Amino acid sequence: MNKEDLLKRITINSEVLVGKPTIRGLRISVEQIMNALANNVPVKELLEEYPELEPEDIQAVLMYAAQIISEERLFQLK
Repeated sequence: MNKEDLLKRITINSEVLVGKPTIRGLRISVEQIMNALANNVPVKELLEEYPELEPEDIQAVLMYAAQIISEERLFQLK
């Protein structure tokens, strides 16, 4: 699956989780999955806990996070 197709899995809808980025419009946020991964929750466990998730969703979350970070600009005050 290419980058564009992966990123299409991340959706933003003001009526779902107050507009936080979610996976395919589900009530599973990118933030939830990133926090789980950061806390060493294995992908296999995430897929078992959230049966509606697909492996490509995890990849999409990581791709989305990488894109957000790449666009981030820091300004240092002097």
